[in-house]
Amino acid sequence: MFIVDDILLFPVRSLLFVLRGIHKAAREEIENEAESIRRELTDLYMMLETGRISEEEFQAQEQELLDRLEDAEFHGTEVEDDQPESLGTDEIEM
Repeated sequence: MFIVDDILLFPVRSLLFVLRGIHKAAREEIENEAESIRRELTDLYMMLETGRISEEEFQAQEQELLDRLEDAEFHGTEVEDDQPESLGTDEIEM
């Protein structure tokens, strides 16, 4: 009987495995995006301090980067909040 259950649940377990992988990759991409934006902000501050850009250029680029960072962090917390406690196959009943 357990072999039959395993055979019947295999497609569902396989789908859950794939979905977990996709979810993990999306979460990592969002985290990497926020870190990339922070590095760009650091570079922007350095360019202002060294006089390579004007104050007006700095403010325009800074606002754009801060908006992107806010969006990335918002979507990052949204993904974490949506994550279920467990995606185990123990909860699947046929």
